[in-house]
Amino acid sequence: MLSKAMLFAAVLAITAIIDSAANEDSDVHEWGDSDFSEELRRHEHTLVMFYAPWCGHCKRLKPEYAKAAELLRGNDPPIALAKVDCTEAGKDVCSKYSVSGYPTLKIFNRDEMVQEYDGPREAAGIAKYMRGQVGPASKELKTVEEVDKFLDSDEVTVIGYFEEDDSSLSASYHAVSKKLRDKVKFGHSTAKSVLEKKKLKNKIVLYRPKNLQNKFEDSQILHEGGESIEDIRKFVKENYFGLVGVRTRDNAAEFKNPLVVAYYAVDYVKNPKGTNYWRNRIMKVAKEFKDEGEELNFAISSKDDFQYELNEFGVEFSKGDKPIVLARNEKNQKFVLKEEFSIDTFKEFLNKFKTGSLEPYQKSEPIPEDNSGPVTVAVAKNFDEVVTNNGKDTLIEFYAPWCGHCKKLAPIFDELGEKLADEDVAIVKFDATANDVPQPYEVRGFPTLFWVPKDSKDSPVKYEGGRELYDFIKYIAKHATSPLKGFDRSGTATTKPVQEEL
Repeated sequence: MLSKAMLFAAVLAITAIIDSAANEDSDVHEWGDSDFSEELRRHEHTLVMFYAPWCGHCKRLKPEYAKAAELLRGNDPPIALAKVDCTEAGKDVCSKYSVSGYPTLKIFNRDEMVQEYDGPREAAGIAKYMRGQVGPASKELKTVEEVDKFLDSDEVTVIGYFEEDDSSLSASYHAVSKKLRDKVKFGHSTAKSVLEKKKLKNKIVLYRPKNLQNKFEDSQILHEGGESIEDIRKFVKENYFGLVGVRTRDNAAEFKNPLVVAYYAVDYVKNPKGTNYWRNRIMKVAKEFKDEGEELNFAISSKDDFQYELNEFGVEFSKGDKPIVLARNEKNQKFVLKEEFSIDTFKEFLNKFKTGSLEPYQKSEPIPEDNSGPVTVAVAKNFDEVVTNNGKDTLIEFYAPWCGHCKKLAPIFDELGEKLADEDVAIVKFDATANDVPQPYEVRGFPTLFWVPKDSKDSPVKYEGGRELYDFIKYIAKHATSPLKGFDRSGTATTKPVQEEL
């Protein structure tokens, strides 16, 4: 039997677990049909997550949502985060707002739905996005203390110091703040005491947060360009990420090639010191290359958040704490630092990268030993041979083995290949899940088909026609560079050769 002391300890432990679970999202309100409208009216600004308990995406979002609510605690103006269970207590509310998928997020002003939420899905991004949706795009700072408090954050901050808030510079600044309010924290001041203390008049300054400040670049960047909206927008955009940006799932698309990324345990919440230890080493080398005029972009990323990118470069598992360095050039070719990271190996890698002497990494299936079937099989390693340089008009299908529509198309494609076996046309298929898709092809769903004229291999045309056999024949007969031997231009079968067009 358990002693009273052991039983008491067990009860305390269970209570702690229950309390922890209950407080996991204690800053998030739970509303339903009975109190939704009433509670909304109590809050000026609210983000509502409509969810289903069984939804996997909802389960993944829940801890980020709770953390975002915590980050927004005490925000001025206040921002509330709430959730509604569409399967139980909030069925009517979800129906009223036409919720058809989970999670669905909507922004409310009191009890009026003002817009769909289309921002980030991680805590810091949610909080930042919502701050950008409420109040003025640029916060007015009336005292030195307010400026200092405004700068005491983990966000890149931009402040405009204006003698007159209706000057042309100020007007352009406010226009930019409205355009970029979702991404950038803006403030402004016209207070004489602030301008004198900061020794800034009619100036715009970008400030780096304390956790990103370093010895390789200035912590404050003064805008010294023109006064137009485009001048100021360009200043903010070009300086926002700094020498080595912190790349997340939400801002990844903003980093452009040529791009060099170091992947490791990036975590500015739990381990800022360790995160900056490696970032500073990346920055040291990045600064040398930037000082030499190299047009390279640098970033760090969490290896856990971007494991799928590591996989795209053939890195299945990353052991140890040292960064894994991957890069893409202007052509979107992929390159991997194969040696263990050090300042010297990183420099050598970058020197070879900029001179084009590195061998690109290419995800590819083996080249088929026998490629004599009615449909030619292309893989990444033989793509140039069987598509780009085959000297024929080409219809290529990018497919996925698990895709139902692709499976349905397969016998039709095989028959098409047989029908056109004696024509100056290649029918090709390419598994886009097992091979890197080359430029300029864009594949976002399966199957995706392109028509590639033999004299315009750099300009493939996305095929949008029907997917029955005659649909393909009719299209190819019409668009073939030279008339087909077995079909006229309308796609009608012919028994005699078609004369070349004049």
